[in-house]
Amino acid sequence: MKIDSITLHHISMPLVLPFETSFGRETDRECILLEVRSEGLTGYGECVASRDPGYNYETTGTAWHILKDFIAPLILGNDVKDAADFQMRVSGIRGHHLAKAGVEMALWDLLGKREGKSLRELLGGARDAKRVEVGVSIGIQESVQGLVRSAAGYVDQGYARVKIKIKPGRDVEDASAVRREFPALRLQVDANSAYSLDDARILKPLDDLDLLLIEQPLFEDDIWDHHKLQAEFKTPICLDESIVSPRHARYAMEMKACRVINIKPGRLGGISQGVLVHDLCREQSMPVWCGGMLETGVGRASNLALASLPNFVLPGDISASDRYYARDITNERFVLNPDSTIDVPRAPGLGVTIDEKALKDFSLASLTMH
Repeated sequence: MKIDSITLHHISMPLVLPFETSFGRETDRECILLEVRSEGLTGYGECVASRDPGYNYETTGTAWHILKDFIAPLILGNDVKDAADFQMRVSGIRGHHLAKAGVEMALWDLLGKREGKSLRELLGGARDAKRVEVGVSIGIQESVQGLVRSAAGYVDQGYARVKIKIKPGRDVEDASAVRREFPALRLQVDANSAYSLDDARILKPLDDLDLLLIEQPLFEDDIWDHHKLQAEFKTPICLDESIVSPRHARYAMEMKACRVINIKPGRLGGISQGVLVHDLCREQSMPVWCGGMLETGVGRASNLALASLPNFVLPGDISASDRYYARDITNERFVLNPDSTIDVPRAPGLGVTIDEKALKDFSLASLTMH
């Protein structure tokens, strides 16, 4: 596919409710929407970098710079055959996975539209995977009582799995309160790297709450320390921020640093890299699930297709569109089914179309490169 042009849209979208984690509180979600044009077709991608360097070092500002000044010159006017070809072209750019992943997503959208196949079909998702099981992620609330009320609201909506964010001082008590209210709920917690090996031991009471997993309790580069911590817990440790490549997934498995891996294609540098981690984990009988980054309908469609692969055996953080946005930039809205699933898009490519009026209203800046 000859790449004719690339357009970047820096957008900011108001969240339905503030979302707070151990590294900060968001009321509006920033990201970069990409339009990549080739031979009369347009592919859309979402770079999930946010305004602040909390989850990782990338921000919308740094991603804009890398996309404009380094990635675009490598592919504009060139024939990019597929995701593997793209990854080879950008291999000289160290890191900046969120920026790379946004472009790769747009290339998958183009490939699907050119071949008349959905992303699920391109990735080899199960033929009967018309729906994928999902859960909901709840940010840190003002009080334990508020957290329980929030969880109850999502359970009433039909979510069968709930994840709560934790941080020092808001961990065991929060999780215990939700467990008391919902003894049979599929419940997990996420620390987003908020603890050190020494202070993470205060989480030991979580072992008695029958959790699905404890996600990323230690710093993002602490794979070895996660190995030490996992040995002390019967509850599976899940790694997120630590897994930035298929190599790191292999390290984690060989070190026995975790028993579950969260796959986020943005963090890994692209959907293709997420597939590699999925396949590696499947070979080692390590379950995976698809994490979320407060995506718009573009990224949500991509995640649903990825989560149709067979080793995604745990519910993903994909959620319905109205969980985060009263108004999205896609014409399509993703709705929670009564069985706590969401339908996987079936149309070619990502299977979504852009609401141009919404995109214009939410755009802070746009740039087209030829």
